[in-house]
Amino acid sequence: MTRAAVATAFGGPEVVRIIDEALAKPAAGQVLVEVKAIGVNPIDYKLYSGAFGSDQSTLPLHLGSEASGVVVAVGNITTGPGGPISVGDEVIVSGAKGAYADKLLVPADAVLPKPASLSWEAAAGLLVVAGTSYDTLEVTGVKAGETVLVHGAAGGVGSIVVQQAKARGARVIGTARAVNHNVLRGYGAEPVEYGDGLLERVKELAPGGVDVAIDTVGTDEAIDVSLALVDKARLVTIAAFGRAAEEGFPSVGGGNPQSAERRKKARLDLVAAAGDGEFEVTIAKTFPLEDTAKAHEELKSEHPRGKFILIP
Repeated sequence: MTRAAVATAFGGPEVVRIIDEALAKPAAGQVLVEVKAIGVNPIDYKLYSGAFGSDQSTLPLHLGSEASGVVVAVGNITTGPGGPISVGDEVIVSGAKGAYADKLLVPADAVLPKPASLSWEAAAGLLVVAGTSYDTLEVTGVKAGETVLVHGAAGGVGSIVVQQAKARGARVIGTARAVNHNVLRGYGAEPVEYGDGLLERVKELAPGGVDVAIDTVGTDEAIDVSLALVDKARLVTIAAFGRAAEEGFPSVGGGNPQSAERRKKARLDLVAAAGDGEFEVTIAKTFPLEDTAKAHEELKSEHPRGKFILIP
């Protein structure tokens, strides 16, 4: 048996329930993981909000896609992206369905080795944000010596973009609330406060121009300022899909199969980079699995910087 958090209807976080479910034994190519920590992402509550439809036949919706834990059983001939998988392995689960659970039966392809240097919480919250960040940098082709403007630079994805762009040798200007400016300076970025006059403040910091703009917030301000500064081919958003379609600049995520493939191919490298300390995932807050609805409610409002994590 496993306890799992599911959405029993479409609506707000009040529709989330904890249920008990039977689990089959792993078949060939499957792995059973005892979950230690679970990553929480905005897409998790958007799926039951009705934003992507409200087909009643899909209920209950099993939530979550990323976790970390220990392998407790394997099927025959079980090999994952990092090689053979054995009972007792500490692993990261990525791209799974229904990761909000205390036990998780997943395909071996969704299981990657967890570096010992990463905590359960950091490992569980790693690959959605790091994969999204990597995607934006690949699409825009960020190179050493370029100036990159990151909107929402202190957020879950934005902070990883900053660190990965710096690792590529780029100069980074990041928009954020003043309370987060010292954090951005610690990552080697030059912070700027968003709001009225943002375009002028960025131009003052970068009189020679900006090469790339990466939007992680989806506001009209972020898009308008970016369009005024960079070529459309070197602007990317992870949130403003409507504006991207209207204006003709790239977006990543949102069901884009090319994005999914890029992120999948990069998983092992991203895990290794995090394990080696090349970038860090900040944990904002942890919640017991029973408080999934509360976690979603808080994530929808202004909240501490970093990832929310559920603990079974």
